[in-house]
Amino acid sequence: MMFLVAAIALFVSMVLVLVRLYAGPIVYDRVLAVNFFGTATVLFIAVLGFLTERPDFLDIALLYALINFVGTIAILKFFRYRGLGDIGQVPEQER
Repeated sequence: MMFLVAAIALFVSMVLVLVRLYAGPIVYDRVLAVNFFGTATVLFIAVLGFLTERPDFLDIALLYALINFVGTIAILKFFRYRGLGDIGQVPEQER
């Protein structure tokens, strides 16, 4: 019963963060909302795996956590340097 309440609370928080994603005044608020949505998704997958008694869902959740982390770093690097390439492409004043 407790994990069902946790799953419902995670789902509600994911809906609220989608509202924040849409209303975010600056791009970094939106990146933070996407990062939280990914983290909440990882937790939701883990709780869902516990509720359905499928421990292999934890492996899927860990993989999704790694993808979420790398994706967030890539998005932040793209917004900082306007590209994902080599640092040699960055103008001198931004190094």
